[in-house]
Amino acid sequence: MRNFGCLTWRPRPSGFSAASTAEEVTAGLDGIHLTAIVTGATSGIGKETARVLLLRGVKVIIPARTMESGLRAKRSLTQGQGIPDSRLHVMEMDLSSLDSVQRFAQHFMSLHEHLNILINNAGIILFSFRPSEDGIEQQFATNHLGHFFLTDLLLEKMKATAKETGVQGRIINVSSAGHRCNGSYFDIEKLGDERKFNRYLAYPHSKLANILHAKELSRRFQVEGCNLTANSLHPGLIKTEIGRNSTLIDLLLSFLKLCRKSIPQGAATTCYLALHPNVEDVSGKYFEDCNEATPSALAEDEQLAKKVWHISEELVRRRKLD
Repeated sequence: MRNFGCLTWRPRPSGFSAASTAEEVTAGLDGIHLTAIVTGATSGIGKETARVLLLRGVKVIIPARTMESGLRAKRSLTQGQGIPDSRLHVMEMDLSSLDSVQRFAQHFMSLHEHLNILINNAGIILFSFRPSEDGIEQQFATNHLGHFFLTDLLLEKMKATAKETGVQGRIINVSSAGHRCNGSYFDIEKLGDERKFNRYLAYPHSKLANILHAKELSRRFQVEGCNLTANSLHPGLIKTEIGRNSTLIDLLLSFLKLCRKSIPQGAATTCYLALHPNVEDVSGKYFEDCNEATPSALAEDEQLAKKVWHISEELVRRRKLD
């Protein structure tokens, strides 16, 4: 069932619905031996995702643009919550900077032995063209390319962890139903061209890339035979800080108040994919409201997924050569 924001409250095949919260979908689950990275966890659904994973015993690493914002989130998540400081780690990373992503990954691997769960959650919405420090359109750089590079850098660590522990590794890309707004158009090769920038399609493009990334990851895992899965999801229509750069988005979310989820409901599908045994061995799928859903036709295009992968690789390689 497609979810464009208005909620379907009745339980569905998984036993959960749009009304389910992250705590409810992970009730009784034990993550004490797991390590997770959650991007965008200083606020909103990322922060709630981190909180619930911590409640289930998971060791959580929060990458933050500044240590100040990360440590502020850590205090909020741990003080008076009965969660040991030692289970939550803050590290600095700016997803829009490939250099920063590389430094984070190297630092993480030097400090932490295992990585079971990677949640690519962070995202921004902009309505004007802004280049990143690497000369890439800012939304695409943050929402997709930074996560693509981060995932690539951490894959060997995740494969080794799965092999050593026998626990299947999980990669989760937080996308959006907004990916459907692309219609039948998606030209990834023009995303860095300011003359071709479309203020209404840039965010949907980046969210479509999130789904295609997970799809191609899954295909590669199957070919390789490694014990990892990759899935994507739409969290629902939620009023969070993602709209902080857009008065239009903020007004739209306020207008659609009756169709909105709370933040605990918005984090439910992410936490479900991260921990629930129902999705063991499930890979390359798109989820809404803790249930498998059908994305747009473009999001299921395997050739387009391969093209997005190869162009993303080229953008990263180009930066390494500069």
